[in-house]
Amino acid sequence: MKAAVYAKTASGKSLEIQDVEQPVPKDHEVVLRVRAASVNPLDWRLKRHRPGVDVAGEVVAIGRKVTRFKPGDFVFGAGKAAFAEYASAREANLILKAQNITFEQAAAVPIAGLTALQGLRDKGRLRPGQKLMINGAAGGVGTFAVQIAKSFGATVTGVCSTRNVELVRSLGADRVIDYTRDDFTGDSEHYDLILDNVANRRLSALKRILRPGGKVVMVGAAKEFGAVFAGMLELLVRSLLLRQNFTFFLARIRPADLTSVSELIAAGKVTPVIDRCCALRDVGSALAYVEQGHARGKVIIRFE
Repeated sequence: MKAAVYAKTASGKSLEIQDVEQPVPKDHEVVLRVRAASVNPLDWRLKRHRPGVDVAGEVVAIGRKVTRFKPGDFVFGAGKAAFAEYASAREANLILKAQNITFEQAAAVPIAGLTALQGLRDKGRLRPGQKLMINGAAGGVGTFAVQIAKSFGATVTGVCSTRNVELVRSLGADRVIDYTRDDFTGDSEHYDLILDNVANRRLSALKRILRPGGKVVMVGAAKEFGAVFAGMLELLVRSLLLRQNFTFFLARIRPADLTSVSELIAAGKVTPVIDRCCALRDVGSALAYVEQGHARGKVIIRFE
């Protein structure tokens, strides 16, 4: 089968499409014929030997202890080495795909959709009527977050670039701030929650637009692990000094939460935003595009 593989070169690593063996499922795993996979920043930054997590496809083989799925089922969730014609995944990290959701839409959900859901609901404790600001509202997490927050009954302000203002407004944002024209940390509004997908402002600046007791939830923004740990230390120190709740957050794959987002999509309350679809042969350029930080929603690797 064909798969994307990081190969060592004289200058470092390069992503190549190679012939590799089809995976064999372990006891609690299934093997999928991949129909779609989506790109996340960590696919580029971690540079595992075989990248790809978000996956949607058809079950073709199951491990001997798998009970929830059978060959022929259409599923999606988190897998291993998903930029390939076939990929393995733990049974616990998958759910059945609804009939009215495409494979491309399903593949867009796992990391970005769950980050948005868990960041707003679990870390942010977002409630109806509260004011939310989303920094990076046009990206993979941001486009899910705008829609999920509106389904929760929140008042949403999205921050994005000029070219994405209309997109973010079309997703349901009550107000959109173009960061190329206005400094959103100087906003006259004060917010109960800020979901920060970009981390391009100091925490002291974000504090200025928080209501008393407000929270900042920061997700997946750092480009290197050293920056992650430095950011977490800053969050701890500043949360003590500023008496605010600043939280660094990475999503966990939970079938119940995949189901929650899937139900919102099936009900028409959330629509995954897909920037572009690429073939497996173009996965290198897709990863580079996402790494630039200007993708509108998700970039999908599609398999015919």
